[in-house]
Amino acid sequence: MTSTPRTIVALSGGVDSAVAALLLQDAGREVEALFMSNWEEDEDGYCTSAADFQDARRICAELGIPLHKVSFAKEYREQVFAQFLSELQAGRTPNPDVLCNRQIKFGTGLAYARRLGAERFATGHYARIGPGPRLLRGVDAGKDQSYFLHALDASQLADCEFPIGHLQKSEVRAIARDRGLPVADKRDSTGICFIGERPFGAFIDAWLPGRAGPI
Repeated sequence: MTSTPRTIVALSGGVDSAVAALLLQDAGREVEALFMSNWEEDEDGYCTSAADFQDARRICAELGIPLHKVSFAKEYREQVFAQFLSELQAGRTPNPDVLCNRQIKFGTGLAYARRLGAERFATGHYARIGPGPRLLRGVDAGKDQSYFLHALDASQLADCEFPIGHLQKSEVRAIARDRGLPVADKRDSTGICFIGERPFGAFIDAWLPGRAGPI
């Protein structure tokens, strides 16, 4: 009997990664899930990590797969958030999600999954991987996330896959509803990677002192 690759899915608690795990399981994979909680400063309650983790637990219970939980808060602060603040101080507009994907999800997170014994690492991104390997756009033009993944190199892509990259968002939700996943109708997150949706101006004021100058 040919063994199937052990695959760990980065499970956020949302519908996209839940369906990614479901599709891999349907394909006969040995699937496990990894929930990353990487922001600890949440005195205002905007980060939804605790609620997302409970959703991840419900998803894994429904699918009958193991769930691992890990925090890379120190790595996120040093490798992503510090540069985010530095770019703002320099008067530029950073995109922390690009750096977060390269350094945390597909850097520290991928390495951690490999230590757990994963041969493959999957996420719920709307993107695809072509020969090379090289990054391709997701089929759903309105949800394509290849821009946020463009900094990944071939060594990171080689062991990764995006199981929903060939689907429309509407198809992903339909699959989730049809299979009874508890997050089928959960709204999409549009906040900063791992930090969540919050009043951006007030949030930045807490980290960077105001400075008068020309606009």
